[in-house]
Parts: sequence; C-alpha cells; structure tokens
Amino acid sequence: MARTKDPAVRSLLLDRAAQMLRTRQPVTLRTLVAGTGVSTMAVYTYFGGMDGLWKALRQEGFTRLAARLAVVKTSADPVRDLAALGAAYLANAMENPDLYRVMFDAGFDLEDTGAADETLHRLVRAIDQAKADGRFRNEVDPLELATQSWAIGHGLASLVATGPLPDQALAHGVPMLTALFTSAGDEPDLCRRSVEHGWGRVAPARSGSRDRRDRP
Repeated sequence: MARTKDPAVRSLLLDRAAQMLRTRQPVTLRTLVAGTGVSTMAVYTYFGGMDGLWKALRQEGFTRLAARLAVVKTSADPVRDLAALGAAYLANAMENPDLYRVMFDAGFDLEDTGAADETLHRLVRAIDQAKADGRFRNEVDPLELATQSWAIGHGLASLVATGPLPDQALAHGVPMLTALFTSAGDEPDLCRRSVEHGWGRVAPARSGSRDRRDRP
C-alpha cells in the first residue's frame, strides 16, 4: 500500500532549500534535511531527487505569484488593474525573496511552464481591455507593452526585494508606469491617477520576519 505524502513535509523542504540559498549555504542532500527531522529519502519521495527539488522550487515561486495576482480583481479601470498587478508582483517578491531568486534561474526547467506564461498573460488581457476602452492606441502591441511593464516590476523587485535599494525605491514604480502607459496613448493626468490607485491597492510589504541584514 502506497504511503500517503504529507504536503507539510514537501513545503518544509522547499522553504529550507530557499532559506539555504539566501544564506549562501551549500545545498546538498544531507545539508538540506539536517535538523528538519526528515530523512534524505524524503527528497526522493517528494521530488525524485535534487533536480526535481529545484524544479519544484522554481514552480513554487510562480504558484505563489499566481495566488497573489489572483487577489487583484478586474475593475472598470484597466490601467488601474495593470498598476495593481505590478504592485501584486512586487508584494510577492517582497514576501518571498528567497523563492523570487530561484524563479528566474533557467538552469532548471519548470514543472509547468504555463504557470509562468499566465503571469504575463494577465497583463496582456488588461492591456487588451485598455485598448478596447480607448485608453491605449489601437496600434499598441499588448504583448510588447506587457513585457515592458513586467520589466519595470522585475527591475524594482530585483533592486529592492533581493538587492541594494531601500523599500522607498518602490515609489518609483508610479512615475515609470505612468510614463510607459502615457506613451501607449493614455491621458497623462488620468493615467497617473489610475496608476496611483492601482499601486496603492495592493501595497508591497516586506515580511516582518525578514531583515535587510539577513541578505547575502
């Protein structure tokens, strides 16, 4: 009879691996389980080995991101929605900085590449709606604009959540996104109000358990 897997053990190993990466500890089969109360066999039981663990770790990052983006509800203002999605992206990075580092490590495949693609498609759909509402020009390429918007969020996340800049630098997202969306055709004052509204609706916040001194 197959033994039932405990999801808590899986989460424990994923969190342990992410924490070890943050503190620059060597992650091996034995160091990973040291002090956890589980055996090395658990890595094979839950992940099929270390390669499977890294794939699952990347996937967990996108899973948590998807959950955070799902909190952003569609409104009557698609530009607000775009800014809110960017703020949610940053909130996820601030709350899961260890996993955020691993998410974009292409050295290991994702278990489900569609989960990563969906992150970008959420932005694309909001841009399509902004075009339909006359906020953006018809000739705007939704995928291109979504990629540019994601690049702004990713840059801020990399520099603040896992980099050298203070949390206050997150405020730069408002003028940068306003400039980007204005270049796509939105009216400047209306655009800034929408961005400010969306940026504040899902405010990025650092986890209370994290301390900047903990960073490598």
